[in-house]
Amino acid sequence: MSTPPLAGAAMPPGAFSGTQAQAAREVNTASLCRIGQETVQDIVFRTMEIFQLLRNMQLPNGVTYHTGTYQDRLGKLQEHLRQLSILFRKLRLVYDKCNENCAGLDPVPIEQLIPYVEEDGSKHDDRGAASQLRFASEERREIMEVNKKLKQKNQQLKQIMDQLRNLIWDINAMLAMRN
Repeated sequence: MSTPPLAGAAMPPGAFSGTQAQAAREVNTASLCRIGQETVQDIVFRTMEIFQLLRNMQLPNGVTYHTGTYQDRLGKLQEHLRQLSILFRKLRLVYDKCNENCAGLDPVPIEQLIPYVEEDGSKHDDRGAASQLRFASEERREIMEVNKKLKQKNQQLKQIMDQLRNLIWDINAMLAMRN
């Protein structure tokens, strides 16, 4: 139940296989973040497995228990803990590499990344948005007025059609009585 050692965690840096060496050359910050995300998911999964093992494992507190089963579960638990420590080392390497790659970047203030409206008069920046909102509101109001007029015209047409239908009915009734 042993997993192969992870690159950079248990192997020396020069011992990468061909695909790992190619992947190491093409590493950018985005792919490092993806690798970090996958590593965190693996850590969560392994931790859930450890808790599952601990829940199913009975402690040897004087109760008769099969030592073979206990030793097997204890071995599995130790293996999961070893894999978990390897994953944490891998995550630390990814974190350090991401920090190294981002060290030269100028930090961008959060205010520039997330658009929000301040109370102290940042309305100068929002003139374009406010005018667009006003234009959209006026356009919506005009569309509502046109829809209202259209409904009124449809109602008038329906009344005219009903009057014509009644007139034709009356004419047909008179012609039928004449014959």
